[in-house]
Amino acid sequence: QVQLVESGGGLVQPGGSLRLSCAASGFTLDDHAIGWFRQAPGKEREGVSCITISSSDESPFYANSVKGRFTISRDNAKNTVYLQMNSLKPEDTAVYYCAADSFDFCSAITRAAYFTGTSSYDYWGQGTQVTVSS
Repeated sequence: QVQLVESGGGLVQPGGSLRLSCAASGFTLDDHAIGWFRQAPGKEREGVSCITISSSDESPFYANSVKGRFTISRDNAKNTVYLQMNSLKPEDTAVYYCAADSFDFCSAITRAAYFTGTSSYDYWGQGTQVTVSS
C-alpha cells in the first residue's frame, strides 16, 4: 500500500520540543521532494519546510515563522523524513501534514510557485495534531 504516515504530534508547553515523523511505504522517499505543511483552525494550509530530492545539494527551506526553530531531515535507510520542532510557540498549534512528489518542488527555482498550501502532490499524509499550550 502506497502511503505517507505522520506521527509524533501531541500536547507540549511553550518552549518545548517535538519531533514529527513522516514514514513512507510503497515508494522510496529519496527520489521525492518532501514538504511539511500545517493548518490551524480557521486558517489556510501553509508550507512550513521542505527538502529537495536526495541527489540535490540544495539546502532545505524554512518559512520565516519557523526559521531557526525547526529542522527538516531525511533518513533514507528508514524511508522517513523528520521535522524537529524546538522553542515551540502557541501559534505553532495546527495539524501538520507531510507531502511528497517526484517533481522537485523545493528547489530554489520551483518553490515559489510549487511549495504552497494549495499545490497538488503525489502523496499526502493524514496529518498529526500539534498543540502548544500551558
